[in-house]
Amino acid sequence: MTEIDYYEIVRQKLAVGPLVAPKHQKIHDLLRVFWDEEVIKILAVFPSIGKPISLRELAEKTGLDRKKIKSILQKAVAKKTLVKHGTKYELAPLVPGIFEAYFIARQDTKENLEKAAEAYRFIFKNVNELQPPAIRKDFEMFRPLLPIESKDRLIAINESIEARNEVLPYELVEDLINNSEYFAVIPCQCRYIGEVTGEPCEIAPSEMGCFITGIGAQALARFGLARALTKEEAINYLKKTEKAGLVHCTSNSKGGEHLQFICNCCPCHCGILKPTKKHGFKIISPSNFRPKIDSDTCVECELCMKKCPMSIITHDAEGKKMLIDLSSCIGCGVCATNCAKNAIKMEKIEDKIPPDVIPIGEKTFMEHLGSLLS
Repeated sequence: MTEIDYYEIVRQKLAVGPLVAPKHQKIHDLLRVFWDEEVIKILAVFPSIGKPISLRELAEKTGLDRKKIKSILQKAVAKKTLVKHGTKYELAPLVPGIFEAYFIARQDTKENLEKAAEAYRFIFKNVNELQPPAIRKDFEMFRPLLPIESKDRLIAINESIEARNEVLPYELVEDLINNSEYFAVIPCQCRYIGEVTGEPCEIAPSEMGCFITGIGAQALARFGLARALTKEEAINYLKKTEKAGLVHCTSNSKGGEHLQFICNCCPCHCGILKPTKKHGFKIISPSNFRPKIDSDTCVECELCMKKCPMSIITHDAEGKKMLIDLSSCIGCGVCATNCAKNAIKMEKIEDKIPPDVIPIGEKTFMEHLGSLLS
């Protein structure tokens, strides 16, 4: 009689929208860290992601007592690898979702945290080799926001194109500041797993992490999962991340989710920016802006070249001026905000308007994460 592979059954249920859990040994290793044999047998009768199931239904499907089921599943709920709302439960994506919540909460053993970090690090480093990839290559889930003070210092409008001759609020990171009273910081999970696996980021530590605003920031700080910031501290924090060379990435939407968070991303560890740079994934939709260098002002200090997250700034053949390969530029503004001579302006060249929401199945990114952390 063939033994039932409950982990494989659950793996197949973890696909939602553009996200999948590829069939690979590292994925199975990860599932075994998150869920022991008792838990996985119950999860095997769950519906797909985003569809809740009650204790009554679980009892009917498994033949187990409701109290027994609740006790078994509590282990997963505590580790933030399973969603619980009242007496109903839901599966969540491995990333984004469980990845962030699991490493924000860090409610597992040190050994399991290290095993999970190693598995996720492998997945991020080898995303192009996994078939299919964990995220669809053409899914434009995130986009960059321009740095603090961009509107006053960095932006020029290209009058010769048919782009709206104004800077829209959802194009600037200041939109997050101006539309909220609560701010908080959580560690970067991508750089954290690098530190755990002995591959720390050389650009910034994990503590220089994601920026959360609004009710989410207030709740995470209250639960001890985030560090609360005043408005002045929030502005200074964002400036610090920009000077380090991190990219402000948020939801590729204009309907409000972009006001709830930004990931401050590095190109070496980020599960979003790294595949974009290394493998040409379209996960990051470029902003409407591109950098333009004033050669008369530029002193060729090469700081822009060192800070560019896409590594697309070089010298010309004679070594007399800086060049930018705009075909691979994501329009993040890191080069401009780090230019000591203010020789780089972010020129608005497009008027691409993002959709109201970017759904991942029946929820957005922040809804998946919020369901796990609540």
